[in-house]
Amino acid sequence: MIAARLASAPSSQTSTTFGYPGATPSVSANGTTNGILWAVENSGTAVLHAYDARDLSQELYNSNQAASARDQLGAGNKFITPMIANGRVYVGTTNGVAVFGMLH
Repeated sequence: MIAARLASAPSSQTSTTFGYPGATPSVSANGTTNGILWAVENSGTAVLHAYDARDLSQELYNSNQAASARDQLGAGNKFITPMIANGRVYVGTTNGVAVFGMLH
């Protein structure tokens, strides 16, 4: 029998502070490679963050980066969990669903 335990210290962490009510992260990957941790910061304007799953200090994307506020989510919503399917990230908002993916 293996006694699985959580480490007492994090192996990696981001400098982003996720205030109340915190964040519920989701992970996407291509098998065992290219892992991305997705989390929504529920501040005045919600922000979708993407981090390198092996090194959370490396932010790959956030929805406030695009010019002209193109990717902004609007007002935050409690208990947002990003869902990943078919190369897109879906985020519930206060009045709909935001869909993130590659621009063509």
